Amino acid sequence: MVYKTPIEDFKYNLEMLNYDSLVSNIEKFKDYDAETLLSIVSEIGRLNEQEALSSNKTGDREGLKYITNGKEGPEVQTPESYKSLYKIVRDSGYVGATMPVEYGGGGAPFTTAILSGEIGIASNMAFYMGPGLSHGAMKTILKKGSSKLKEKYLPKMISGEWMGTMCLTEPQCGTDLGLIKSSAVPKDDHFILNGQKIWISFGEHDLTENIIHLVLARLPEAPEGIKGISLFLVPKRLDDNSRNQIFCGGLEHKLGIISSPTCVMNLDGAKGWMVGEPNKGMEAMFLMMNDARLKVGLQGVAMSEIAYQNALDFAKNRRQMRSVVKDKQEPDAKADSILVHPDVRRMLMNVKSTTEAMRTLCIYTSMKIDLAEHHPDESVREEAEDFAAIMTPIIKSYCSEKGFLNCSDSLQVLGGSGFTKEYPLEQYMRDVRIALIYEGTNGIQALDLVGRKLTMHKGRLLQNFQKEVQRFINENKDNPNLTEFINALETAVKEVMSSTMWLMQNGMQDPENALSSASDYLNLVALTSLTYMWARMAKFSDGKNEPQHKTKIKTGTYFIDKFIPEIEMHSKKVQSGKSTLMEMSIEEF
Repeated sequence: MVYKTPIEDFKYNLEMLNYDSLVSNIEKFKDYDAETLLSIVSEIGRLNEQEALSSNKTGDREGLKYITNGKEGPEVQTPESYKSLYKIVRDSGYVGATMPVEYGGGGAPFTTAILSGEIGIASNMAFYMGPGLSHGAMKTILKKGSSKLKEKYLPKMISGEWMGTMCLTEPQCGTDLGLIKSSAVPKDDHFILNGQKIWISFGEHDLTENIIHLVLARLPEAPEGIKGISLFLVPKRLDDNSRNQIFCGGLEHKLGIISSPTCVMNLDGAKGWMVGEPNKGMEAMFLMMNDARLKVGLQGVAMSEIAYQNALDFAKNRRQMRSVVKDKQEPDAKADSILVHPDVRRMLMNVKSTTEAMRTLCIYTSMKIDLAEHHPDESVREEAEDFAAIMTPIIKSYCSEKGFLNCSDSLQVLGGSGFTKEYPLEQYMRDVRIALIYEGTNGIQALDLVGRKLTMHKGRLLQNFQKEVQRFINENKDNPNLTEFINALETAVKEVMSSTMWLMQNGMQDPENALSSASDYLNLVALTSLTYMWARMAKFSDGKNEPQHKTKIKTGTYFIDKFIPEIEMHSKKVQSGKSTLMEMSIEEF
């Protein structure tokens, strides 16, 4: 198992994206310049390389234990190594690094969470789902909770003494949360909740003494559908340390992330307190879901990175056959490293070129979120919020899917060895597969992009994105060293605009056209975004002689040559509409 924190690429991105002039220039983040941020992230990298990486394999093999006859009800035991690992992570300040100082947090920008999050996920994806979800819960309580709830729960959640979850899905509803049946009845200063939730990550575990659940439920006589859902804080333990009536009814047995507890949670007269306003639970929960969706996309990037590192290490040491070019053959060896073979390089370059662009897009979006939440200029906040909003479904969907495919390519580099448990690639591929499904399947992300984000504020989100890209094109079109990148970006923008117009015209006449084309449209905009990232990297590296910059130009050129044709393909698929898709009867399938 090989993993080294990609600290040099982090440094490259912070400099290339002008982090210091954009984010650390905000008064709130003046103590977190790029140098400080990299110092923090380097230490997190060291910690995870030493402590988390080894627990990933052992945790996967050991799994979880569901104990029905615990002292206070059903219990879940995590792998033995997780207890000491969580203590190290908690004591490091990782959990609350980006939370407000007044509640015990570090006050760092959200960009910190993306950089450190990639390291944690790559080191042990199953384990870091717990702290990751807790961050989303804290963010929701911070923005929607009452002063009393914030003062009572945030300090211990920020310190890592307690952990948080999100409880949405029920047996009869996943995506369609309007079908929720869980109930909340007012009593004195709290509510009594009854119902069942499923697919609850870290719903029960032994890493913290308390677990703070954020639960969607209905008030009596609430309106039907999503307009009648409220959000409640339901702690595992009450003020007197007694057990609240929310228990784990069982664990799911999964393909991957085996050491991450995915729980059925039963509420049987549990006490809860409302977060936000009555019947506006979805608005509050989306704060947590959007945070989680970005981090799911980050999972694709992180697993792609560690898969690449392990595949590359194998390829450098594995000798098979001879290079087809005699001058490249090693005279003192009976066979050459498989890195001399074009098809092996094709797979590795596919992974490398997409991973680096996806990482840049994630970091850039996290910087936009910092600007949207803290910049003093309202117009800057609005533009940044628009960018983050349109990129959230794109990052969640495209990065998770490409991350899975990149793990598959990386496994393929190892051949039969990759299919064995002796090497870690099979686990990476199993673990990352869930990223295409949870926090809203990738198909749902495509519907969110086409059905919501395109029409928000009369199309302003996409228009602002187009303006930013076009401004970059106009500023750099006369640079002969960037011609290939600028031409590719112009092609991409042209196809996005063409497909957007097609959707506006044909989707309004027949909604099935828009829904049938949504996934291809998302991939079209995603590839355009990655092309924009590579164009910016090419500009930054242009004329610089250091090896890193020369490699960036080569990697970006590979991306342009091999992935721009996919942009035109997705555009054509969008504009083919539903074709015969909806003409098939059920019996014909």
